[in-house]
Amino acid sequence: MERVTITGGAGFLELNTGGRAELPQSLRIALATGQVRLPLTETLRDLLALLVDGHYRVSGPERFEGPDLVPASAWPDDDGRVAYYRAAIRSGHRPVAVVLSGTRPLLLDGHHKISAYRAEGVTPSVVLISAARAENPG
Repeated sequence: MERVTITGGAGFLELNTGGRAELPQSLRIALATGQVRLPLTETLRDLLALLVDGHYRVSGPERFEGPDLVPASAWPDDDGRVAYYRAAIRSGHRPVAVVLSGTRPLLLDGHHKISAYRAEGVTPSVVLISAARAENPG
């Protein structure tokens, strides 16, 4: 788990309010292939900059067995992209979705991936972003 403090964030994404993030192509490829590099705070820098100012924890990729996800956009039909991810999952790959934790976890990126995981009956792999308290200066 990594900790990050956002200052000067765009405030486009707020916990439990929704929003759609446009991610850089390099990050989309890393998430699609499950090849997410550490540190996560550096890899997810562009996405984290969309959050409101505050303290966050970033962890993963990890299995997500939590409550139902709230999609930031409509769930996709079983289209070609879902079929692609289903084949990847069957062959052992674990594409990664991005979830903003809160009262009801918000799926920021990975709607097709989560649909594929569900269709295959496999627990999804996610990077989880959650609010954290400020650390005491000591």
